[in-house]
Amino acid sequence: MNILFDRLFDTQKNKKVFIKYLENKESLTYDRFLQEIKTSARYLQELGLKCEDRLAVQISKSHHVLTIYGACVQLGIIFIPLNTSYTHSEVDYFLTDSQCKLFVCRPEMEKEIIQNGKERNFITKNITSDYEGSFFKIMEKLTPLDFVEKRQENDIGAILYTSGTTGRSKGAMLTHKNLLSNAETLSNSWQFTESDVLLHALPIYHTHGLFVATNIVLITGCQMIFLKNFNSEEVIKALPDSTVMMGVPTFYTRLLKEKQFTKNLVGEMRLFISGSAPLLSETHQEFERVTGHQILERYGMTETNMITSNPYDGDRRAGTVGLALSEVNVRIVSLDGNNLFLKPNEIGVIEVKGPNVFAGYWQMPEKTKEEFRNDGFFITGDMGYLDENNYLTIVGRNKDLIITGGLNVYPKEIESTIDQIQEIEESAVIGVEHPDFGEGIIAVIIEKKDENVNNSKLIKHLKLNLASFKIPKKIIKKNNLPRNSMGKVQKNLLRDEFKYIFKGN
Repeated sequence: MNILFDRLFDTQKNKKVFIKYLENKESLTYDRFLQEIKTSARYLQELGLKCEDRLAVQISKSHHVLTIYGACVQLGIIFIPLNTSYTHSEVDYFLTDSQCKLFVCRPEMEKEIIQNGKERNFITKNITSDYEGSFFKIMEKLTPLDFVEKRQENDIGAILYTSGTTGRSKGAMLTHKNLLSNAETLSNSWQFTESDVLLHALPIYHTHGLFVATNIVLITGCQMIFLKNFNSEEVIKALPDSTVMMGVPTFYTRLLKEKQFTKNLVGEMRLFISGSAPLLSETHQEFERVTGHQILERYGMTETNMITSNPYDGDRRAGTVGLALSEVNVRIVSLDGNNLFLKPNEIGVIEVKGPNVFAGYWQMPEKTKEEFRNDGFFITGDMGYLDENNYLTIVGRNKDLIITGGLNVYPKEIESTIDQIQEIEESAVIGVEHPDFGEGIIAVIIEKKDENVNNSKLIKHLKLNLASFKIPKKIIKKNNLPRNSMGKVQKNLLRDEFKYIFKGN
C-alpha cells in the first residue's frame, strides 16, 4: 500500500483534462500525466535510484516537476524541490546536506556544478527552458512502470529546505501522512469538486504552489490552468475560465491596479485564497469593493503545511488567518513557555499539533528536539492571539523572519554575506511594510572608519551569493546601530525608524 500515490495519482485513469496551458491552448489529460509519471519512475529505476534515496529538482515551472514528484512518490524516493532563484553556492549546500542521489536542473546550473570540479556522489540530468534535455533522452524508449513501492504514512515523502536563524537552511521532513492529510482537509474545507478549475500562477518549489494547490487538484480530480508565473495580463485572460485562484498578497494588489479587473471579469469565480504573507486589511476591503468577493486568508508554514483558514461558509475576518483546520490543534503560549493556557486576546507564541506537522529536521535531531514541546506541540516562532471565537491573528514573529512576496528570508544569512565586504564594519537587515511584497528588505550598513562602500558593488556581491528575492530593496548607511544594555542590536527601533520608507512605492 502507498496511500499518497493511490490517492493523488493512481486513481485518475481517465481522459479528463488535468492541466490547461493558456499560452498555446494545449492540455494534459490525467491518464497521459499518469503514464508520464510511470515512465519517469522506470527511468529513475534505470538510473539506480531506490526507495528513500533523495532527488532534488531545480527547473523552470512545468508539469515535468509534477511528473518527477509523482514518480518519487511511486518509488518511495524523497522529493526535494528547490527555489529556482537559488545560486550555485546555495544549491551546493542543499545537495551536500541531503546526500542527494539525482539532481535535475537547468543546463546552466549543471555546467556550474561540473566546472566546480568537486567530487560528487550524485547524478545530474538537465531539462531546458523549452522542456528538452538529457532527462528526456532515454524516456521515449522506456515503458511505464506499474510497480508501486509500499510506503507507510509516517515515511518521509519530501524535504523542504527553510532558512535558519544561523543563516544555514534546515531540511523539514514531510511525511506521506502530512501531505495527504492537508490535501484532504483543505479540499473539504474549501469545497473543491471535480468541476473546479484552479488558476495556478504560483511557483511549485514550496508548500503553497506544490503541496497545497497541486495536491488539492489531484485529490479532487479537477482541472488547473497552469501559468509559468504571475503576470497580471495572463491572469486576467484566464479568470473567466477559472473558479478558484490561490495567491499571495502581491498577486491581489497587482490585480487591483488593472482597469480590466472588474466584478464582471470574475463572474465565474467562487473563491480567492491568499497566504504565505500577511494580507493587509486595506487590500481585503478594496478587493471586496471591486469584485464582490472576500479573499479567504489562511496560515501555514513549511514545517506544518496549512494550520488555519478562514471559513468558506461563514465570517471571513480581515486581519485574521481564521480557525484551526480539522484535526489541527492551535494554542498560544507565553513567550517564556511557562503558561500554556493564555486567555483570549492575550499575545503569545503560536504552537501547533496535528497530522500536518512535519517529522523533524533532516539530520538535526537536537534542533528538532528544541522546536517541539514534550507534549508534541511544534513551536512556530510566530506571535499571535486567539479571540473569543478562536480566530487566529498573527501580530509578529519571535524568530527573526522576513516574508517578502510570499517567500521566507532570514536576515542573518544576508547580514553574513554583507559583512564579507571588507569596507563594512557590520550590518543589520530588517523587513518593513511594502505595498507590493508584504515586506520589503532593508539593509542598514555601518562602514569602517574612512571607508566608503559603493552600493552597486555591494548589490553585485549579494547577487552572486544569494537568491534574487533575498536582495535588499534599500541600502541605508548609518554611523551606528541602536543597541540595548547587553549590546544586542535593537531591530525594533530600526523598523520604527524606516517603517514608512516604502510608502508611495
